[in-house]
Amino acid sequence: MKGGTVQINWHDTKPVLTLDFHPLSGILATGGSDFDIKLWTINSGEEQVKGPGATYKTSLCYHTSAVNVLRFSPSGEQLASGADGGELVMWKLHSTDAGEMWKFLKTFTFHRKDVLDLQWSTDGAYLLSGSVDNSCIIWDVNKGSVLQILEGHCHYVQGVTWDPISKFVASLSSDRTCRIYVKKPSKAKGTERSNYTCQHILSKVETQIVNEPKSGKSFLFHDETLPSFFRRLDWSPDGTFLLVPAGTYKQTPGSEAVNTAYIVSREDLSRPALMLPGASRPIVAVRFCPLTFSLRGQNSSTFFNLPYRLIFAVATMNSLYIYDTESVEPIAIVAGIHYAAITDIAWSFDGKYIALSSQDGYCTLLEFGNEELGSVINPSGFPVAKKKANDSTAGADIGLERKEEKQEQSFPVTTQAPNKPAKRRITPMAID
Repeated sequence: MKGGTVQINWHDTKPVLTLDFHPLSGILATGGSDFDIKLWTINSGEEQVKGPGATYKTSLCYHTSAVNVLRFSPSGEQLASGADGGELVMWKLHSTDAGEMWKFLKTFTFHRKDVLDLQWSTDGAYLLSGSVDNSCIIWDVNKGSVLQILEGHCHYVQGVTWDPISKFVASLSSDRTCRIYVKKPSKAKGTERSNYTCQHILSKVETQIVNEPKSGKSFLFHDETLPSFFRRLDWSPDGTFLLVPAGTYKQTPGSEAVNTAYIVSREDLSRPALMLPGASRPIVAVRFCPLTFSLRGQNSSTFFNLPYRLIFAVATMNSLYIYDTESVEPIAIVAGIHYAAITDIAWSFDGKYIALSSQDGYCTLLEFGNEELGSVINPSGFPVAKKKANDSTAGADIGLERKEEKQEQSFPVTTQAPNKPAKRRITPMAID
């Protein structure tokens, strides 16, 4: 792995708040506080020592406020972007004699305040948005109309995600709750339609009070004082796990809070199954690589029971950790790359690149060598495993053992079999 912060004028030195890769061409789209969306061609660093770079391609101008989130549709034919003031815009890719061109298509109007996160359904027919107005909205993309409003949060909705199997949607708010909604059929005016209802609310967990038989409760997530606009959560591409950032955990009511992210198994969405504790700063975004990889057979001590490997990235406000589901330790750690908070993560469709955006006005590009992450496999549809975690991780009370603080590694670094431990390395812990 090589790369680093690309020192170019991304958005007139203003904060870069979001980014995403096109699912077919690999074009990188970025959005920022300059109100514009910019498209970039990624230049491989295979023949360069300094790593990958980016070349400006074009700008998409329509927004009148900061662009907080943008996401390409699964087909790559459309691009949705959300901004301050409730702006939600749809762009469409057109083929012309001069080549492909993105054009404004329509606006979706209903949110009263800033749109902070977006997620497409797998078939590209629907869009899920989260806003500062405390609501999530499911949109019918073709009609441009509201299909359903998901209410219940009492503070900003800073992250939303859609189950790839389209049975669940999830939202994460600064009200310290993660809400998981399940799709249920309903009939309205004689026609059958799908309706999402809240099935689980992840909010608090029991903690043991020392020398007392009773236990107390502590919050799972940071409150509204978390210094980030975003809490971007993500489903695994096979739908077996929900990865939730912005976690905080106390082993006892009087102990120091630990920053963490939670892994929730599809087998039991009522509570986290695993945690990733130990980050020195809050975790603000997570993202799964869209590819699956063959097992390496190098580590039998795993919390996951999958016939393939999934890889995911976890971003704190100042560092990046990359994991796979076959290892306990992170396979890569990147730190000290930005002077301000990281705002978003994106993987390229081929898993070759990962990009980070930051409020310092710059983006980081990392490039992986051929099969550096492993051998890619393409299963014909993702089966939802009957068992998502080892038996020891299911149905017990939460627990945590803090690791000894160690020296953090410098950037860039690849640590598939690390010899030097990292400071507060995030290691999956069974909740037992």
